[in-house]
Amino acid sequence: MRAVFTGVGVVAPNGLGVEKFWEATLSGRRAIARISRFESGGYSTRLAGEVAASFGPERVPGRLAVQTDRWTQFAFVAADEAIRMAGFDPAQLDEYEMAVVTASSSGGNEFGQREISQLWSQGPQFVGVYQSIAWFYAATTGQLSIRHGMRGPCGVFVGEQAGGLDAIGEARRVLARGARAVLTGGTEAPLSPFALTCQIGGARLSSCDDPARAYQPFGADAQGHVPGEGGAMLLMEDAGHGRSAQHPLGRLAGYASTFDPRPGSGRPPTLRRAIERALGDAGLSAADIDVVFADAAGERGSDRDEAQAIAEVFGAGAVPVTAPKSMVGRLYAGGGPLDVVCALLAIRDGVVPPTVGVAELAPNCPIDLVRDEPRAVNVRAALVVARGYGGFNSAVVITGPNDAAKEPTWTG
Repeated sequence: MRAVFTGVGVVAPNGLGVEKFWEATLSGRRAIARISRFESGGYSTRLAGEVAASFGPERVPGRLAVQTDRWTQFAFVAADEAIRMAGFDPAQLDEYEMAVVTASSSGGNEFGQREISQLWSQGPQFVGVYQSIAWFYAATTGQLSIRHGMRGPCGVFVGEQAGGLDAIGEARRVLARGARAVLTGGTEAPLSPFALTCQIGGARLSSCDDPARAYQPFGADAQGHVPGEGGAMLLMEDAGHGRSAQHPLGRLAGYASTFDPRPGSGRPPTLRRAIERALGDAGLSAADIDVVFADAAGERGSDRDEAQAIAEVFGAGAVPVTAPKSMVGRLYAGGGPLDVVCALLAIRDGVVPPTVGVAELAPNCPIDLVRDEPRAVNVRAALVVARGYGGFNSAVVITGPNDAAKEPTWTG
């Protein structure tokens, strides 16, 4: 069984749609700015990567707009793009041969906050009936399943940023068990007052008010990350079926996940093990990887641990490393899937997108960080790494659809 990506869709702060997002990313266009969705002056974190103000509930059918949170609406739009790109018609397959596996970190927090506010200010009769489902982590999976008639194995992963890669890994398992197509990925909308308060409590957000300096993964002045909203949805199919062999974008060649030991146990983090197991699952060696898309926590200790794990596997400075999320913020469950889309496009175009805003690499980060400008690279295989708060680690290996080398097509 060869799990291939036949279509992808993107909703991101620096671009709606795959090609607009990719153009902005290669241009190094930063979309981090002062939060505009609510008054953020009283919060220690005031910057974020917001999806364009032009994105509103009108982008989905009216009956769905009133039932769903913004996070699910992002997934509707991204999934529609993925299905269109693939030329996929769900009506052509049995509904139980199609599945949905997504990831979420915060659920429908904006919807939930609105309804709770109405409860306390106006009374229970003003709480909408959809409060019972719209906030729930699995709401996006359920809504996509209903919308596209995909009634096969469905699920949701909650592992912060690692969860987005776990969902993609599970999608491959579902295909191996006999499904014909799986809609997978993750989106987030973590920019409500309640959600921001919860994130601040984790003590990992940047309090810097300068958009050019607030989020500097692997930087000497790193001081935390900036939250972002959006994400990506991907359609995966089994290449053994004729329909999916038309124009696949790439293949999920390897996947692995680990969990870090308890702090203070004296045992080392397990990110390196996740990377090595993903390579083993793909049947590749470290020398076969042409680029690493990093988790990029933006916190000095976490960045150091990740950089050293990469160096231990590949050698110091031996492989290009990049964090395009430096332009949009950490999208949590949407971040890993968005990096997978970047990996697929890097393979397609022969280019590694840049990390922006890092003036000086931090000490003890022995990596070749691609900074400020994209780099032409013959990308045949990419590693995507993601870690979640609490010790989750996940890694996937993405290759070309036929695992064949090709010359770069990007010319700058």
